[in-house]
Amino acid sequence: MYHCGPTVYDRAHIGNLRSFITWDILRRVFESQAFTVNQVMNVTDVDDKTIKRSREEGVSLKKLTERHTDFFVKDINSLNILTPHKLIKATDHIDEMIALIEQLLKKGLAYKSADGSVYFKISAFKKYGQLARLKIKTLERTDRVRDDNYDKENIRDFVLWKSWTEEDGNVFWQTQLGKGRPGWHIECSAMSMKYLGEEFDIHTGGKDLIFPHHTNEIAQSEGVTGKQFVRYWLHNEFVLVDGQKMAKSEGNIITLNNIAEKGFNPLSYRYFLLQAHYRTQINFTWNALRAAHNALQKLYEQYGVLPDGGSISKTYQKKFVEIVNNDLDTPQALALLWKLLKDTAITPRDKKNTLAYFDEVLGLGLQKYKPAEAPEKVRSLMELREYARKKEDFKTADNLRLKIERLGFTVKDTPSGPRIYKSQ
Repeated sequence: MYHCGPTVYDRAHIGNLRSFITWDILRRVFESQAFTVNQVMNVTDVDDKTIKRSREEGVSLKKLTERHTDFFVKDINSLNILTPHKLIKATDHIDEMIALIEQLLKKGLAYKSADGSVYFKISAFKKYGQLARLKIKTLERTDRVRDDNYDKENIRDFVLWKSWTEEDGNVFWQTQLGKGRPGWHIECSAMSMKYLGEEFDIHTGGKDLIFPHHTNEIAQSEGVTGKQFVRYWLHNEFVLVDGQKMAKSEGNIITLNNIAEKGFNPLSYRYFLLQAHYRTQINFTWNALRAAHNALQKLYEQYGVLPDGGSISKTYQKKFVEIVNNDLDTPQALALLWKLLKDTAITPRDKKNTLAYFDEVLGLGLQKYKPAEAPEKVRSLMELREYARKKEDFKTADNLRLKIERLGFTVKDTPSGPRIYKSQ
């Protein structure tokens, strides 16, 4: 599996993170069914955006990209996303990119421009645009483009190697192609084929990568090898914010850090996303996140009071596998989870073991969850409340419960005794 990773010039926003959560679920589904998975994810640490941002901030490209790579790793850890087997940087694979570009030149699929840049010649690759279902004849054709991101209504020869300009500053490599740097699209072709071979099983990314990025990857890779590059392509839909597409111009960019600053468990966002199928848009609102947070908290509470031991329910296991194998139908998987909790025919011990099995795929951190540590004042009020309850002084017990809630905690009475949770 190859996953288009982050371009590390800024913090990933919650729309970016949907992709990584979705394909983490995919990996977990395979591994839960005894597949051996080799998951590779790239980090784009040299492209137009990273160079522009490093210039704006007055810091080196390396310093900028390393800082934001660290932010990204912290985010995926907070979301309980399994670390890819290989998390690789574009700048570590310049030689592989050069080798691919040279082969494309030899095959007549690329050409050098007057300034020394190298472009892919799309008219020489007859299958160009199949993934994106492009109708080449009906789209406007222009000569070529140096930018990594460009107007998606135009079909253009795209850059493989960019000759150095003053805007690049000290970001360049001196190679047999001349002084310059790679274009964005060639990076993923070179890295994926190095670690997964000329043909591999699954390539994923957000819907916005279908064209031009993934379309160009196919052209480059199959142009060199003559083989089918990828067997299955999977793409997730966008996250909207209050019904609008996320954009800096709209002022509605939300990061995982923003979610944590408001006191939400980052895994509440994971739960929120699982409520919608990955190929449908999902609308983020703070109220929707709060509802997801409350549902996840309830799940933790109910899981926490179940006794250990028992077995996995074969009936629920079979149904769960059918659901997730049906194109990762996570909304139905969550519905099955709550059905299991209500099913009186399943013993509490078997419920706990079956929920733990579900969570190997859903990744909500059930087994890692620990109730919030209450401060001394809250614990003292809990003790007084429990004493009042034992004396059947329920009026005092209720008043003490209200005091606890005003301090930001909630008391839940369970068969094994009272439990305290941080309110949200």
